Amino acid sequence: MDKDNRKKVLVVDDSAFMRKIISNFLSGYPTMEVIGTARNGKEAVEKVMALKPDVVTMDIEMPVMNGLEALIEIMAKHPVPVVMLSSTTRIGEENTILAMEYGAVDFIAKPGGSISLNLHEVREEIIEKVMTAANVRMSTMVRKPANQFGLRQFMSKQIEITSSSLPEYRMTSLLKNKVFKTGKTFIIIGTSTGGPRALQEVLTNLPSTIDAPILVVQHMPPGFTRSLADRLDTLCAIHVKEAENGEPLVNGTAFIAPGGKHLKIMKKGMSYYVRLDDVDPPRMGHRPSVDALLESAAENSELNYLTVIMTGMGNDGKKGMEILRENGRTITIAESEKTSVVFGMPKAIKEANLADEIMDLHDISTSMMEIIKS
Repeated sequence: MDKDNRKKVLVVDDSAFMRKIISNFLSGYPTMEVIGTARNGKEAVEKVMALKPDVVTMDIEMPVMNGLEALIEIMAKHPVPVVMLSSTTRIGEENTILAMEYGAVDFIAKPGGSISLNLHEVREEIIEKVMTAANVRMSTMVRKPANQFGLRQFMSKQIEITSSSLPEYRMTSLLKNKVFKTGKTFIIIGTSTGGPRALQEVLTNLPSTIDAPILVVQHMPPGFTRSLADRLDTLCAIHVKEAENGEPLVNGTAFIAPGGKHLKIMKKGMSYYVRLDDVDPPRMGHRPSVDALLESAAENSELNYLTVIMTGMGNDGKKGMEILRENGRTITIAESEKTSVVFGMPKAIKEANLADEIMDLHDISTSMMEIIKS
């Protein structure tokens, strides 16, 4: 590849060993060039301004200025795609979720702690995520979600969100004709890269009185999904939690699939419950998988579904959507290319003609409420 067309990467880590091994991984890939390294967040901010990389890999735990502090400064001064490297400790998981909220494109969980001697286990993941991040349009990352850092978000547990407080949305005649007249409706949301911020945008705009359970698949490793659920729960009027096997699927609660387990729907009598499955193998490398959840939904064809596919790499959800639309009743919304951090998963739905509506992210929660209450 022409050297001028290679993506320029800045590697940030307080460990010289980690800087070297990550640089070697990326330099060995023909479409990338490591143009510099930094030992802490302060150096990272300075080198982003001086070198203007296309993408940054950033450790979270560093001296002088940590990765979160550096990320905030970078997004304020010179926004650039950032991929975080995180430990799998509880604090590391929580900080990673905050990093996604502050504007990081994605993250990689270190398989062996702060100094990860077995980082080679995630070599391909590092290369794939850095390359994907390098091609992200920053307009999708620097745009603040409607509630981010605002009074309404801070007070979201104290005030009730109503339809009148949401942005105006006019339901298309196509959706009006498809709206369910009878029966119970479940909401299913599938997302991947860029998903935590997209979920925040959508879920913080839903009222606690929403007349449906919400099942969410966000591609993440074990532990991180729990931190994501806990963080969203503090911001939302609805209850958000990591799904637990056997618990009832109740209205006004979003159940996030745990990393490492497929989320499925189980019926007992006239009620519906969470079924977590760690035996069914990963689908296209993903467990949880959107396909697995949608296939499970198709087995409960007496229900109505409102299915939303948002930003993410790949086409997880396409096969499951085909099965659900063939065997059940669903209204399907795909996020638009304009607001998707990565227009992969929604693009697959759109190009297969499986979407009833293509919609900008900020319109999704309003349309969901219009459909549910109609």
